[in-house]
Amino acid sequence: AGFPGIHMAIAYPEISFTLIDSLNKRIKFLQEVVDALGLTNVTLVHARAEEAGRGNNYREHFDLVVSRAVANIATLSEYCLPLVKINGYFISFKSGDIKDEIEASGSAVKKLGGTMTEPVYFTIPETDISRSFLIINKEKNTPKAYPRKAGTPSKEPLK
Repeated sequence: AGFPGIHMAIAYPEISFTLIDSLNKRIKFLQEVVDALGLTNVTLVHARAEEAGRGNNYREHFDLVVSRAVANIATLSEYCLPLVKINGYFISFKSGDIKDEIEASGSAVKKLGGTMTEPVYFTIPETDISRSFLIINKEKNTPKAYPRKAGTPSKEPLK
């Protein structure tokens, strides 16, 4: 819980961070972490990404949205791109080589208003664990039909 948002909030205390999580148990834990660390730049929101992306409070509200690899790129993009402002970015933290996944999700990202850049591949220092960042630039408004209702993006990823 809280990765990478809490870490970023510690590293950049001058920037405001909003962490969204669907499980209230994690939100309560994160509130304890925020309180214990004295972080004043973190807002916690208990909501599904699909709900937040449809609501007026968060839709196309953020300059940058980051996510762990909790789903494929098409699904993550449907969760996250509706939250990103035009000319903002969505960065997905993924494991290993994602070339095939990028190819399979290009059309979905475009439908949602984004354009992918080349992924950034790296190895976690002092390990042999490979990871990647996929950076997606939000160029157009996400159509109002997205995100679809909860559960649909993961069961039926956009093509």
